[in-house]
Amino acid sequence: MDMRPLKQFLALADSLHFGRASDACHVSPSTLSRTIRQLEESLGVALFERDNRHVALTPQGLRFQAYAKEALEQWELVRHELMEQSQALQGEISVYCSVTASYSFLYELLSEFRRHHPRIELKLHTGDPAEAMNRVLAGEEDMAITPRPRTPPEALAFKSLTRSPLVFIAPRDTPEWLPARPEEPSARAWAEVPMILSESGLSREYADTWFKALGITPRIYAQVAGHEAIVSMVGLGFGIGVVPQIVLDNSPLRARVRPLAVKPELPHYDVGLCVLHRRLKSPLLRALWQQVAAR
Repeated sequence: MDMRPLKQFLALADSLHFGRASDACHVSPSTLSRTIRQLEESLGVALFERDNRHVALTPQGLRFQAYAKEALEQWELVRHELMEQSQALQGEISVYCSVTASYSFLYELLSEFRRHHPRIELKLHTGDPAEAMNRVLAGEEDMAITPRPRTPPEALAFKSLTRSPLVFIAPRDTPEWLPARPEEPSARAWAEVPMILSESGLSREYADTWFKALGITPRIYAQVAGHEAIVSMVGLGFGIGVVPQIVLDNSPLRARVRPLAVKPELPHYDVGLCVLHRRLKSPLLRALWQQVAAR
C-alpha cells in the first residue's frame, strides 16, 4: 500500500506552505501539487483553498485531515504488529525536544535504543519545550521530551527522565539594578529589575507565581522561546533570567552568567518522555517507552 499521498497531504495540512511541505516530504512542489489534485479529484471536493499567497484547509479538508491521521496510525499499527511477530521492528519514530535535552541525556537514551533496534529510524526535531506536549497531542510528533506540567493532560502518558531545579541567573558583572540581597527578596528591590523570561511553559508559570507572591508584576525586558536564548541575553547583561539548572550546566555561555541564591527557591523541573496513551499500542513506541521505564 502506498501511503505517501496521505503523508504528503498531512505535511501540507500542518505547514500550509507548498515549499516547506515538499521539502519535508522530499518531493518537488509540482509533485506535491499533483498529489493534492489527485486526492481532490478522487474525493470530489476541494481540500485546500489556495492562491498565490495563502493556503488554507477547507471544512472538507479538516475532515479529511482527521481521517488521514487515523488511517496512518492504523496502518502503522498493523504493519508493526506483523513485524513484531517476526521480532524485527522496523519503521520511524519522531521525537521532539529542546536543544539542551538533545545533547544532555537524550543522546545516551537513543544510542542504547538504536543498539537494540537498529532498523528503527529516529527523527529528532528540536525547539521550544513549551511546544512539546501540544505537538504530541496534535499528532505532529510521536513522542516528546517535556517538563511534567502541574496537571498533565489525561490523553498523555509521562515517564520521568531527570529532575532539575529552576534557577535565577544574572550577568557576571554587578549592574545597578541587581538586588543586593536576593536571599531576602523584597518588592522594592525587584520592582525595576529587567527580567528575561520564557514566552510560555512551566518555567514562566513558576516565575509568574514567584513574583505574584512577592506582590509585584515583573518588569519584562524580553520574552523568548527556548531557555538557551535566555542564557545568551543574560550573559549580554540585559537582565535576570529563569532557566532550568540542566540548561545552565550544558550552556556554552555558562561562564558569562551566575546563579542567584534567591529565596524562596523555585520548584524543580521534572523532565520526561510523553506520548499519547493510545499510541502505545504501536510496538515501536512501546519498545522505546519500555526502555525508558527500565532506566
